[in-house]
Amino acid sequence: MIEAKQLIEMNNHRRTELTPENEKYYTDFLLYIRLHLFLSEQQSEEILMEILDHLIEGQKEGKTAAEIFGNNPKRFADELIEQLPRENRKNLAKFFSEIALNLLGYFLLIRGVIIFGASFFKDVNITVYPVKTSIIVFLIVGFSLFGVRYIFKIINHSLFKEKNSSLSDSVKAGLYGAVSMGIVIAAGYFLPGIGPSMDFAWYTSLISGAVIWGVSRILKNV
Repeated sequence: MIEAKQLIEMNNHRRTELTPENEKYYTDFLLYIRLHLFLSEQQSEEILMEILDHLIEGQKEGKTAAEIFGNNPKRFADELIEQLPRENRKNLAKFFSEIALNLLGYFLLIRGVIIFGASFFKDVNITVYPVKTSIIVFLIVGFSLFGVRYIFKIINHSLFKEKNSSLSDSVKAGLYGAVSMGIVIAAGYFLPGIGPSMDFAWYTSLISGAVIWGVSRILKNV
């Protein structure tokens, strides 16, 4: 059995054989399927490859994607989605853990760099409160994970349309990012130091961030 990653590479290569019209039809269809995160990736990529093969064969006979699959690709995609199995919980847990660890790793790396740079100009307070920090990290990860789903939803709504409201979609995504960042910054500024405290130097932050980021890369490639 060909693995999902290999199918994706094959799909990317074979899509270049499509005409612009058929490529637009198929790309919208492909994105709509892939953005349903809870579907089995393996089964989704297999059906996408089958559809692409069928489309390329039909194209050789002078047929368009609309003639082969119908003028309502969204309905066709929804019918397929109902038949596709869901991704198993282990793979879903791995996917979301990878995102969470990736974000936490970048957070610690950026913190270490900022503190290291600022220390050349002034004394930097490296005291952290684990409870307060945990709340802020939880907010960052939570907003980021929800943001991924929200942006995917925006993209889904923009598919299968002759005219995409890219400006409106960009504004929605930008507003979400601005509000999320504002809440995180406000939490960092207004939340009091709760519970015990500890010194967390810039180099410790960098090392921790690098290790956590490395673990997220390992999860991705497992």
